Amino acid sequence: MHANQPSDGAISKTWSWDIYSQDFLNKTIQRCRNKKIILPTFSQLRKPETIPAEIQNKLEKVDLQEINPLNLFRINWRNDPLTGKIGKINFLEIPKSISGIQARIIGLIGKYFPTGAHKVGATYGCLVPYLVTGRFNPEYHKAVWPSTGNYCRGGAFNSALLSVEAVAILPEQMSKERFEWLKSVGAQVFATPGCESNVKEIYDKCHELESESDKYFIFNQFDQFGNSIWHYTVTGSTLEILFSELKNPGSKLAAYVSATGSAGTIAAGDYLKNIFPTVKIIASEALQCPTLLMNGFGAHRIEGIGDKHIPWIHNVKNTDAVTAIDDEEPLRILRLFNEKAGQAFLSKIGVDDDTIGQLPDLGISCISNLISAIKTAKYFELNSNDIVFTIFTDSSELYQSRLLEMNQEWGKYSEKQAEIDYQSVLIKQKTDFFKELSYYEKKSIHNLKYFTWIEQQGKDVFELNAQWYDDEYWQKRYETVDLWDKLIGEFNKKVSV
Repeated sequence: MHANQPSDGAISKTWSWDIYSQDFLNKTIQRCRNKKIILPTFSQLRKPETIPAEIQNKLEKVDLQEINPLNLFRINWRNDPLTGKIGKINFLEIPKSISGIQARIIGLIGKYFPTGAHKVGATYGCLVPYLVTGRFNPEYHKAVWPSTGNYCRGGAFNSALLSVEAVAILPEQMSKERFEWLKSVGAQVFATPGCESNVKEIYDKCHELESESDKYFIFNQFDQFGNSIWHYTVTGSTLEILFSELKNPGSKLAAYVSATGSAGTIAAGDYLKNIFPTVKIIASEALQCPTLLMNGFGAHRIEGIGDKHIPWIHNVKNTDAVTAIDDEEPLRILRLFNEKAGQAFLSKIGVDDDTIGQLPDLGISCISNLISAIKTAKYFELNSNDIVFTIFTDSSELYQSRLLEMNQEWGKYSEKQAEIDYQSVLIKQKTDFFKELSYYEKKSIHNLKYFTWIEQQGKDVFELNAQWYDDEYWQKRYETVDLWDKLIGEFNKKVSV
């Protein structure tokens, strides 16, 4: 069963009840009652200080990575890694000694989510609406999480909480750590041909499973609006709060930079544009697979940002520019930030110890976002009053095998190599492969959705046109979160844990 939303744009029909089952809902309520599961509302994840004190106090005794229902309340950006409490927003400001620019680059840190990556938020946004509307049967369905990165990890985590069988589908060339973790939580794993950019192969596997049995319930992050709604609501509002905390009298929110990936994270830019209309939304991708930049294709090594198609949930009309990053560059900076010789070099050029200690909090796609932010600041000639937000989705903990592989293939890392990487990738970063998008350039990217979603995946061309021409289309979907929160509240009352 494919977890697609109906094509009708009206909010009242966004979650139609055509396959609603009171029996499914009752079974889900009973399962949550037995397992003492309370579902957090999107509002609580947006403002975690509103989480009931009783739950906040219990979190102190629960490990961040433990498969414990209380960790659902940690699907937010404010988990204190030391105390276990809800704390301040987790972020890192990249000093000018690293970026080489005057503008301030600030990234939210995703390491302190359950599973060690922010994608668990996207999976929660996709799964919960189906639970509280009786559209998913935890006693029958297998939850299928197609992914090119951390999405399937988050889905497997949430599935384990409900004792639902999780099925993870991801490219065979993804890091070894991902496969090991998925197996450790009992997920059934399918490794599809290819690497990061082989998304169609993942879709093909989904269709194969669907043809075998209706037990397979597909939560496709590339077309599930719960993905973008979670980021719009939680990530977007978190960035708004962070800006208010960090701004100076003359500060301006100049840009928001995000890899496109499944187009969930970039939806936080839609929220920011509502508050700061002049903010530039920058989409980033791999140069080896420049789908948005030049309708390109290919294979690349920036794990977590999948390409060769435009996600259904990407509001392309709100994207102001696109840039592409050579996949070797984030790998080189991964070594700079993690190898002892690299850290020693950074210390010699004046980077403080606290910052050096936090740099391993950036995984490969995070570093790609950082490089994209540097390109953005240089292209728009931003100054010290300008703030560029981006997302540091996961950490180097998920890529230790990649560091080992590079040492074996490229040789032991040295301070001389660190200086070369620092100068060539960061300080001398150019504005090549960066394009501001005109109206028709945006429309040409949007039109690429036709070939994936209408021809291959069977969606409605009427809705494709509505995404471009209906001024209320996107906002209606983001506002669906109010209905979901109401349903979550009613669901929790029936669970009555």
